[in-house]
Amino acid sequence: MTDVKIVDASALGAVLFAEPGGDAVAAQLRCGQLVAPSLLGYEIANVCLFKIRANPEQRTDFLTAFANWTEMGIELVTVDHASVLSVAEQCSLTSYDASYLWLARRLGGELITLDRQLRRAMSVR
Repeated sequence: MTDVKIVDASALGAVLFAEPGGDAVAAQLRCGQLVAPSLLGYEIANVCLFKIRANPEQRTDFLTAFANWTEMGIELVTVDHASVLSVAEQCSLTSYDASYLWLARRLGGELITLDRQLRRAMSVR
C-alpha cells in the first residue's frame, strides 16, 4: 500500500523554487501518493507571483518552476469547509493551513510542511 502524503504550499514552494529545505522535502515526497486541498494551485501561483514581483529579472525561471507542479501527480481534493473551520479554531490556524491539517487527519496521511505553526498544530487534537 502506498503512503499518503499531504503536501502544503510551503513544502511544495521550497521544492519548486529551490528554497532552503527544498531538497529534504523532495526526498520526503519521492515515495507516496501526493494529495493536497484544491486550494494548492492558488497558493503556489501566489508564491510564484511574490517571487516574480521581488525578482522580475527571474520571471522566466519562476514561471518554468511553477509549471512543474502540475507534473508531480498531486491529487487535489475538495475539503469539508465546516470541518476545516473547526480545525482552524481549535488549532489557531488560518482556514488555508487548517485545510491541509484536516486532510491529513481525514486520510491518515503524513503532512509535509515547512510551516512552523502548522507543524505545532499537528500535535493538537
